[in-house]
Amino acid sequence: RGSPPPAASLSPPAAADIPCAAFRSGWSSPRIEWKFQKGSSLVLFYYGGELTEPYKNRVQFSPTTIRFSTVTRADTGKYICEVVGAGSQIAKSEVNLIVQVPPSKPLAHVPASATIGSRAVLRCAETDGSPPPTFRWYRDGALMPADPKTSPTFRNSSYTLDAATGELIFEPLSGFDTGNYYCEATNNVGTPQKSDVIRMEASEVNVGGIVAAVVVLLMVLALVAFGVWFAYSRGFFRSECGPAPPLAPPCPPAPP
Repeated sequence: RGSPPPAASLSPPAAADIPCAAFRSGWSSPRIEWKFQKGSSLVLFYYGGELTEPYKNRVQFSPTTIRFSTVTRADTGKYICEVVGAGSQIAKSEVNLIVQVPPSKPLAHVPASATIGSRAVLRCAETDGSPPPTFRWYRDGALMPADPKTSPTFRNSSYTLDAATGELIFEPLSGFDTGNYYCEATNNVGTPQKSDVIRMEASEVNVGGIVAAVVVLLMVLALVAFGVWFAYSRGFFRSECGPAPPLAPPCPPAPP
């Protein structure tokens, strides 16, 4: 297995030079192609002697180097240079470009209330930082460790914390988990950024409220049933008398 390609790290709006180490000066009229790979996506960057969109206005090409006049976060990825000479001569080189962007203010998703004994999920989101940031959570100003049992402050809590995704899961939630929460995003570029503070209340199931709601519902159903019975007893649902249907007794004659 080969060694990983060299990497270049810089911050926008700096210029960037990406060398083509595969270029061979002794090859006769070599054909040079550049490709850009980001995740599973692979696109042609330089082909047939021309730069492709959207690079034409900000990239200069030479046989040994491509030069960005400015870089953006979207330029982070792997740049592949392929050189094809006469016959079966082929050479390839790669460079990983990392455009460093500090994180922006993260957005914390914290439920205002949750039931003790249930599963509560808190999320922290930030999409501008490059490389992608890692996340930390704070409760009442105290940093929450990855393992709550290692801290006297959080040893009564039961949670898992994913620093890569920013997800904090309480399972089960306890009364000790009530507090003011915020998250922090950092990627070692610039200063860490903090979200707004949001309070979460951990409370018992409101048994009294549930019982009261059931009682009210039963009372409403009883009133509806009484109303229907009263209407029938007063004849409000009887139809006008007409010709008697087969096998049904006729209506009695009206009194004089």
